[in-house]
Amino acid sequence: MASSKEYLEFILGQLSELEEIGYRAMMGEFIIYYRGKIVGGIYDNRLLVKPVKSAISYMPMVLYELPYEGAKEMLLVEEVENKEFLTGLFNAMYEELPIPKTKKKK
Repeated sequence: MASSKEYLEFILGQLSELEEIGYRAMMGEFIIYYRGKIVGGIYDNRLLVKPVKSAISYMPMVLYELPYEGAKEMLLVEEVENKEFLTGLFNAMYEELPIPKTKKKK
């Protein structure tokens, strides 16, 4: 099941206090970027983030879920209604997220 554009817009609205939030559509789902780094994504209308230590310690309850068959587990963010929690989570995770690899031109 693909994620809806409405759910994406809701999540982006919840993250509106953060600068440089972006997304990219990918096979019916959405990858979420914060200041150029991949934080996680929206899969089947669920917000999932990378399981970095800072995210695990920030979240009151940690639930691991698969974004899709064959993928690595990610953390399910249940408190999507709480704008303050989401912005705090993304800020806590930022330093620990890897810098994206640049693609070499052929």
